[in-house]
Amino acid sequence: MLDEAEPVIRTDPVMAELIERHDPYVEPDWNEFERLCISIINQQLSTASATAVRERVFELLRDEVTPETVLEAEDEALRAAGLSESKVEYIRNAAQAFRENDYTRAGLDDYSNDEVMDLLTEIKGVGEWTARMYLLFVLQREDVLPLGDLAIRRAIEDLYGDGDDMSRAEMREIAERWRPYRSAATRYLWAEYESD
Repeated sequence: MLDEAEPVIRTDPVMAELIERHDPYVEPDWNEFERLCISIINQQLSTASATAVRERVFELLRDEVTPETVLEAEDEALRAAGLSESKVEYIRNAAQAFRENDYTRAGLDDYSNDEVMDLLTEIKGVGEWTARMYLLFVLQREDVLPLGDLAIRRAIEDLYGDGDDMSRAEMREIAERWRPYRSAATRYLWAEYESD
């Protein structure tokens, strides 16, 4: 995807500079269910806090993060690992959903981005941000712009607005030049944000 995307997003001079300065942000190769749990854990937490909680939860589950292990884990143990009561409920909801439906890459291959968003947000605890992370990282869709992500908004404001507040409409307008590869541009924005 990145090879095809680069010539398109390079037409934006700011993005061309980012491509020269950074490698695109890449995540470890988590499976579909692990990645959904990670997105739920990450909700409304700083990167450092989210990483610490994720590591404790994965350790508790002995790095076997499956619907079965999540459903079998004690609530108290999950809370002791750093999950709030609501997040315990949310990852259990995700586990139950994965047992009942096919949310794998193959299972969702024929669904549009909007259809995937609708399916995922039916799971209590999975909101738009989490669903967009799933589209971007798990399904590796090429044209996802997660403006619900604070890091992406900050990076756009710093790079295109001299650090001034910008509306989401203004950000979408800037991102139009990256179509149909807004996911690749997003990875460079994360790389820039994380380099500060």
